[in-house]
Amino acid sequence: MAIGFTLNERPVAFTLPAETPLVTAIREAANLTGTKNGCGVGDCGACMVLIDGEALRSCLVTLADVEGRYVTTIEGLSRDRSHPVQQALVAEQAIQCGFCTPGIVMAAAALIGRNPSPGEEEIAAAIPNLCRCGVYPRLVRAVERAGRVALRQERISAAPAPGIDPEDAAAAVPALTPDTRD
Repeated sequence: MAIGFTLNERPVAFTLPAETPLVTAIREAANLTGTKNGCGVGDCGACMVLIDGEALRSCLVTLADVEGRYVTTIEGLSRDRSHPVQQALVAEQAIQCGFCTPGIVMAAAALIGRNPSPGEEEIAAAIPNLCRCGVYPRLVRAVERAGRVALRQERISAAPAPGIDPEDAAAAVPALTPDTRD
């Protein structure tokens, strides 16, 4: 029997076993590899997706759990990387190796959707993701900035617009000085 749900605004049906972890179906059956399979036990948050707007670890959710629901992966959040969280993470240089980034983006997007003006404690509670690179101070600034962008109180000009060649963007931006706020 097929299990149906909406994935990135498109109806899908999987004939995998009902107990299949959602992360497996997303990566292997739907070929959406932005969602990372990290620890597999819900500790790292690399597999975070939105289910009916709530950030959940897809390694702990089965296909049976999402039947009839709406699932959004990093690919469905913003195809052109223009979501305020994505832009703010780039502008605040809060991305290092990138493995944890999709899960962090999804958790932050859910938070900003609920509360565009979160404080540091709320950000820490809403984004439990593990980052081996230690971008946490910049991550907090990025989420706060994304909230301001969502409220239209700020515009991000530091991050090149999606579709701009990085070489062209770099030529138009003055030399950056080291960030000493950390």
